[in-house]
Amino acid sequence: MPRTVLIVDDSPTIRGFARIFLKPLQIEVKEAEDGAQALAMVRASPPALAIVDVNMPGMDGLAFTREVRGDARAEIATLPVVLLTGDRTAELREKCRAAGASDFLGKPLKGPELQELVKRFLRTAA
Repeated sequence: MPRTVLIVDDSPTIRGFARIFLKPLQIEVKEAEDGAQALAMVRASPPALAIVDVNMPGMDGLAFTREVRGDARAEIATLPVVLLTGDRTAELREKCRAAGASDFLGKPLKGPELQELVKRFLRTAA
């Protein structure tokens, strides 16, 4: 499996911080602005992990996750999807789980937390 992480957020600042935080891990980081763009990228070349903002214009993180889980190709349907959100309510967590999220990551991004999460998923994929 590729050592590629896809970061999906409509904020270039968030994507930039993620890229900076993940640089020490020496993995390839790809970026997408929304779920539709990310879905096309995943279908063309599945990454090891997708980290996707829950709230985005167009296709949001929940819709992206449902599309991934419903894909006919096993390497896409089983792709770990971590949803990025500042909303820590139980209601949103349940919606994320129902959509098929693998885990959650809080906003604002914290480098050590992001690095540990990515390392955990890459170890699992290996």
